[in-house]
Amino acid sequence: MAISKELLEILACPRCKGSIRLNDSETGLICDKCKLLYEIRDGIPIMLIEEAKAIK
Repeated sequence: MAISKELLEILACPRCKGSIRLNDSETGLICDKCKLLYEIRDGIPIMLIEEAKAIK
């Protein structure tokens, strides 16, 4: 299940409140400012800072 364009427009990074984007494989949301990946599980973005994974 894909994330709708409307949902992507209103979601923000919970840490910095900045914009996020869908990763290339569409399995998570990336905050470029914080360098965090928020996974999407069963079509639901997990927007918890403690669950986010650091990226390079």
